[in-house]
Amino acid sequence: MTTETAHAGTETARRVTDVLQPRNALLAGMTGIGAAAAGDWTGVPWGLLGAVCAGIVPAAYIEWERGRGRWGDRHVVDRTQRAPIFLVILGSIGAGALAMTAGGAPTGILVAMTALWAMTVVLLAVNTVWKISVDSAVASAVVAMLAAVHHPWWLAAYTLVVAVCWSRVRLGYHSLAQTAAGATLGAATALAFLPL
Repeated sequence: MTTETAHAGTETARRVTDVLQPRNALLAGMTGIGAAAAGDWTGVPWGLLGAVCAGIVPAAYIEWERGRGRWGDRHVVDRTQRAPIFLVILGSIGAGALAMTAGGAPTGILVAMTALWAMTVVLLAVNTVWKISVDSAVASAVVAMLAAVHHPWWLAAYTLVVAVCWSRVRLGYHSLAQTAAGATLGAATALAFLPL
């Protein structure tokens, strides 16, 4: 592999990981889940609220800490520094779910929020000993939940999850095992929809 080819591969991986980062995946996915939960467009605002709580608030917290010089970039490559992010995610998703419950949100979006909250608890626990991939987990969760609430054809979007896993490994942020574990955990969120 030439230096030029290696550089091009790294740049492609960086674009993939930036475009499909958790906040973007959640913004698109939760909107679709909200619409499916309500059965029409009235679920879209609930989905957007879910995306704000699960993706935008945590991303804003990371940017705030970066501005203070705590972290170099959004990836927070040092596993030991990640616990506060997980706690912010848990608090934000929990607050969002409470607001949704009080506002009479459709059951499906509440199930999605609960599944994301539970996934984050597992990510936090695993992260204490091993650097599991959050990006892979979120991408996989979004695809799995969309397939659960819309149509199994959404599983074809796992090609995007594979791209996220590849990009994280290519950039040196995770091992193949860490991305596979994250994607597997994300896929398990769809199990929350089985009782519905």
